[in-house]
Amino acid sequence: MSQPSIVCSRLSFSWPDDTPVFEGLSFTVGAGRTGLVAPNGAGKTTLLRLIAGECRPTGGSVTVDGVLGYLPQSLPLTGDLTVAEVMGVAPVLAALRAIESGDADEEHFTTIGTDWDVEERTRAQLDRLGLDDVSLDRRLHTLSGGQVVSLGLAAQLLRRPDVLLLDEPTNNLDLDARRTLHAVLADWTGCLLLVSHDRALLDGMDRILELDRAEIRSYGGNYTAYEEAVRVEREVAEKNVRHAEQEVKREKREMQQARERADRRAGNAARNLKSAGLPRIVAGGMKRSAQESAGRANETHAARVGDAKARLDEAGRALREEQRITLELPGTNVPAGRTVFDGEGMQVRHGGRALFAGDGLELTIRGPERIALTGPNGAGKSTLLRLLTGDVQPEGGRTRRADGRIAYLSQRLDLLDPQRTVAESLAAYAPTTPEAQRMTLLARFLFRGPRAHLPVGALSGGERLRATLACVLFAEPAPQLLLLDEPTNNLDLVSVAQLESALDAYEGAFVVVSHDARFLASIGVDRWLRLADGRLRETTAPAGVAAQS
Repeated sequence: MSQPSIVCSRLSFSWPDDTPVFEGLSFTVGAGRTGLVAPNGAGKTTLLRLIAGECRPTGGSVTVDGVLGYLPQSLPLTGDLTVAEVMGVAPVLAALRAIESGDADEEHFTTIGTDWDVEERTRAQLDRLGLDDVSLDRRLHTLSGGQVVSLGLAAQLLRRPDVLLLDEPTNNLDLDARRTLHAVLADWTGCLLLVSHDRALLDGMDRILELDRAEIRSYGGNYTAYEEAVRVEREVAEKNVRHAEQEVKREKREMQQARERADRRAGNAARNLKSAGLPRIVAGGMKRSAQESAGRANETHAARVGDAKARLDEAGRALREEQRITLELPGTNVPAGRTVFDGEGMQVRHGGRALFAGDGLELTIRGPERIALTGPNGAGKSTLLRLLTGDVQPEGGRTRRADGRIAYLSQRLDLLDPQRTVAESLAAYAPTTPEAQRMTLLARFLFRGPRAHLPVGALSGGERLRATLACVLFAEPAPQLLLLDEPTNNLDLVSVAQLESALDAYEGAFVVVSHDARFLASIGVDRWLRLADGRLRETTAPAGVAAQS
């Protein structure tokens, strides 16, 4: 068999309204681990769907050499499916059970084929991905979001693919599940194409592909090496732009000086001709000759200015746009001694079962604390955040909140009305802020000009996060407690950096649920809580975070 690979030749794709996503992409992905990075909305997921055959290109071709496995970002699974059905082994297992019970129907043997060890292989894949306590007859609706993602990956690996496509595979995975995924992919020997915002996972790649402005660039090495290469490119581009700007100024200055010299010569020649008493026809010819000479010189300098501007444009196209959010948020300040939230004996029941152990949870948040809430999937972290906001009332114990506003950003980023524009959304949250000031604030969140008037429903994940942050952080009154539930899910790396910038400026208390070790290391967390086995405990930074901070 030939080496597994993906070959895209002059690949193009447009939406049904003829809006192009990319045109004429040509690249090859061979054996090894390749990470695909790009801003939100650039077409990463669309590209994977084209390779997987879920979308048809409007031009060009895709060739996949080998058995293909594909784990999409949103798994199309229903809660009534069993684990065996998701793994694709339910019919074979049913045939095995029938034969074990004495039913020797030929159809059962046909169904099994050579898969007599399917149960052992299935169990091995589940155990490998940390699902050793999940039975094959368990229903999906009883699993956490992270367990469902791990199950989807196990199903793909069971097919023994040669080519594997993964779209944001660490979404909803806790730190232990992420480490397991990293270990599984570290042993991968086929062709892997991975879309992820998980920088630690991308640092395990052999190569990085960058999809930017409908072009593919290839960089050898992992994500850290890619960042360094991009930094060097940016420095070279900035130097070239500065040089080109100076060249344009110099050419313009020389053209102006040439015009001034020509004007002086023309003035002197006119005076000399008049005093020389030459015939009118001779004087006119000499004047026209001088004017033509000055015109040719002017055209030469204008051409040189045009060439210099063209070189400036070319240098500018190579310059990567910095998209950093720069903010000051004094309105969110919380005094160090102020109690923002206090809860004792908090208990919630699901289906009659107590979610938290013992007498319930106790939690006090004082001053501008920066709290990271960690724990395994399904432990109740999101429920605890909703207890803090008051969206969920405890069935036992008590809660007390300060007068200041509490803002909650859920994983779904569904705080804003999708029908409203970004500008209208901010106006609803900050009605007394003058319109000109609101537009300036939106520009700081990179919504400039027409982009401020886009409907929220038309925004990418990263854009919707920025719009939501703008409305939450500049709301009236400003929030003194900010709750964030997996805020980096589905965000590109530029958007993650923008979120880090916004949180750096925030002066209130926040509680963030996240399994992104590098993100937690970058936002100045000063208190760590872990929710596991129904108990909330003070802890220290996990090893994966401590190593990076």
